[in-house]
Amino acid sequence: MSAISNATAGAGRAPANRWIQLIAGIVCMVAAANIQYAWTLFVPEIQETYGWSRAAIQTAFTIFVIVQTWLTPIEGYFIDKYGPRALVLVGGVMTGLSWVVNSYATSLTGFYVGAAIGGIGVGCVYATCVNAALKWFPDRRGLAVGLTAGGYGAGSALTIIPIANVIADSGYQTAFFWFGLIQGAIIFAAAWFLRAPGKQEVKHSTKVAQSRRDYTLGEALQTRVFYVMLFMFICTVTGGLMAVAQLGVIAQDLGVKDMPVNLFFFTMAALPFALMLDRIMNGISRPFFGWVSDHIGREKTMFIAFTMEGIGIVALGTFGHNPWAFLILSGVVFLAWGEVYSLFSATAGDTFGTKHLGKIYGVLYCAKGVAALLVPFGNLLMEATGTWSTVLYTVAAMDLIAAFSAILILRPMLQRHHIRNASALATAEPERAASHSGRLASAVN
Repeated sequence: MSAISNATAGAGRAPANRWIQLIAGIVCMVAAANIQYAWTLFVPEIQETYGWSRAAIQTAFTIFVIVQTWLTPIEGYFIDKYGPRALVLVGGVMTGLSWVVNSYATSLTGFYVGAAIGGIGVGCVYATCVNAALKWFPDRRGLAVGLTAGGYGAGSALTIIPIANVIADSGYQTAFFWFGLIQGAIIFAAAWFLRAPGKQEVKHSTKVAQSRRDYTLGEALQTRVFYVMLFMFICTVTGGLMAVAQLGVIAQDLGVKDMPVNLFFFTMAALPFALMLDRIMNGISRPFFGWVSDHIGREKTMFIAFTMEGIGIVALGTFGHNPWAFLILSGVVFLAWGEVYSLFSATAGDTFGTKHLGKIYGVLYCAKGVAALLVPFGNLLMEATGTWSTVLYTVAAMDLIAAFSAILILRPMLQRHHIRNASALATAEPERAASHSGRLASAVN
């Protein structure tokens, strides 16, 4: 790995086309997406073959999510130490190996092992590609990381039908084996285009305040702004995960699950129509709100998006009995939710610098793991109150708390944070500080 790292560090010092780096990262994310988003196609086939309960089979998916999320800080350490190429090469091998293991698995333990391997592989790919986008595009950080995260969110759209056809024609084992090899090979090949940028190959934003100091993980954990972002991240991602996990049950409770929705030349039941629309909205959300944040600032964008999500959830609980309202409002909720993965990562890069960002955002990303543990409480609250409206209103309150925290707490806190950094820089490097202070004043205003 150190040899690969050295090769990466020494790769051509001439300025590179950073869009090639971004495209390579998106390709890796698209190839890694199937482990999460195509898994549902395999579950019925595995259940029919072995007769295991669906809950037992779905434990493999839970293992995947836990491993992929909670190992991110460790993967962040290796990203910062060895560079992007090494980690994505490892991720490609592990991602492909995961499905190959699944193709030979004949026990639940075998599928659980495959899921753990896949969690490691996808975690390496996801964390590294997001990190690379943040480092290469400080001037367009929101857009770049939004496009990268969007590749993972929408990547499965290219292969869902081919995978389903192979499963139908040749069995799920064949689909696991060949698509595992294909997606692993694509990631492995694209990884060779990746490298970390040199200091002279990037330029900072003139519209968003950005730190010129590179914080270590320990230093970041000593700041209050880190924990404010962590709290807001947990609040917003919990609502989205609840919607993802429970949308079918919520539709049934609202009485619209199988109600037809007519659109021009075709008719579809409200729930599958909403699921299709929500995936599109989730993919659009990440680059769109990331792009907006590059121009008006992260905190203002957070306020707009989180408020939209909170109001959309309240409206869904109030008007969702109408199939058209359910379709439109669920789309609004997902449009306003997907951006959390671009906004918080971009804000972390702006606040703490990029040298140790792999570790810092790795810890911040654990908010998703915390939120995943909170999702089952939605079922308990629904059972206690007898309606999903209570759950929706609770989640909406969390979104609105995060929205107002962005403006009333995070924004002034970040302003003070950047002013302190500028003052420290002025003491150490007066000439550089003068230039930075002018850009900071413009960005803050």
